[in-house]
Formats: sequence, C-alpha cells, structure tokens
Amino acid sequence: MLKLAKAIDALNEKIGFYAAYLILPLIGVVVWEVIMRYGFNSPTTWAFELTVFFYGVHFCFALAYAHKHNTHVAIDVFESRLPAKPRIILRIVTNAVLFIPSIGLLTYYLCAMAASSWQQWEHASSSWAPAIYPLKTLMAIGFILFFLQGVAKLIQDIRTLKETR
Repeated sequence: MLKLAKAIDALNEKIGFYAAYLILPLIGVVVWEVIMRYGFNSPTTWAFELTVFFYGVHFCFALAYAHKHNTHVAIDVFESRLPAKPRIILRIVTNAVLFIPSIGLLTYYLCAMAASSWQQWEHASSSWAPAIYPLKTLMAIGFILFFLQGVAKLIQDIRTLKETR
C-alpha cells in the first residue's frame, strides 16, 4: 500500500509541476486581450472564456499538488495543540469521514458530467462557442488526482500511526 501512496505522490508531484506552466498561456491571453482592448479598442470575443478555461484546468490540477504539500488553507488551532498520536488519529478520521466521501462523490459527479458533455458534444453558449467537453474531462481528471492524493495521505497516516508509540 505504501508503494501505491508513493506512486500517487510522484504522479501528483510531476503533474503539479507541469500544470504550473499553464499560468504562462493564461498570462499571454490576458496580455493579448488588454492590448487589443485598450491599445486598439478591439476586444476579442474569446479571451475571457479562454482565461477561465486555462485557470480552471490550472486550479483543478493544482488541488492534488497542494494537498500533497499541505498548502491548502487549514485551521489547525486544535490540531497543533495535540500530541503526535492523537493528531495523526484526527487526520485519519477527518480524511476517512470527510475528505474521502465528499471528494469521492464530487469526483464521481464530475466524471458523469464529463461523460454527459462528451455524449452531447457540448459547446459553450457564447458567441465564440468553444467545445467544453475537453475542459470538463480535464476538471474530472484533476479531481481524480485530488481524490487519489487523499487516499495516499490516508495510507501514509495509517502507516505513521502504526510506527508512532
């Protein structure tokens, strides 16, 4: 099981590293839109939607990476005061009772939404009308990775609990 957790960690580390580079095309599109809008008084019909797409994928792929590195917002006032063993038990219970079920359900419904989008060949209802089924698929993949990272953390915490006296 620990090998599985390490494999998930490695996968999310690599995907998170490369997903960070999605900020570059996002900046490019925003700069292009600003130049076109304010420099030439000719705003584009596609730039705003494309920035939402880039940021959405960037955000979804960053979830698992941030979870791996414990950089999500957390209120650890109570946890920080606990000794090591109760702190690990609290993390295991929280992960098993809250994280795994809620993110699991969200992931399931995002996958269903992506499949439905592919069946309909869904496009945005804007004048640009880009295909959004690939975007929904990438969002679902991002949440699958987030869910898997929660499983990896659970495995690691159980292992740590066994080793803690």
